[in-house]
Amino acid sequence: MEMDNNLLTAMVERWRKETHTFHLLEGEMTITLKDVAMLTELPIDGDAIIESSQKPLNGWGQFISERLGINIPEEAEEGRRVPPLHKSMLLIPWLVRTVGELPEDATDAQIERYARIYLICLVGGFLFPNKSGGNMHCMWLRVLLGYWDEIGRKSWGSACLAMIYSELCKCP
Repeated sequence: MEMDNNLLTAMVERWRKETHTFHLLEGEMTITLKDVAMLTELPIDGDAIIESSQKPLNGWGQFISERLGINIPEEAEEGRRVPPLHKSMLLIPWLVRTVGELPEDATDAQIERYARIYLICLVGGFLFPNKSGGNMHCMWLRVLLGYWDEIGRKSWGSACLAMIYSELCKCP
């Protein structure tokens, strides 16, 4: 399914930061938690996802390397202006290219690693997209990689709605 940029632009233009509502011909409308739960089937009950954007003591690069076994280069790839990890943002397409495909004879550890990377792509590209074009803020990595056993007990729908409001309010 391709995104309709004209529709997206029209909706953003009708967003009112002060009231968190869209101003349409029919009147004011907003996105509710119930809407998010119904459309995404994300859990809305459970522990709140509260995470600091402050980077870990050893930096995001080491945090990611320790949990995924991937070394992140400090230099940008040819044709890019910034490296895959820049200003607490991880370039998701780089991560996908780097990891490659899961081998047929994968071990349990490799399968878990791929599951984590799949969730990173899902969260960064679908649930919590931003205007950066494929980058994901590393604070989500702390939730996805740091608390692996608690992921299912989190209220992902609430976090998704908060992110939608936050990103809409950043639009000019």
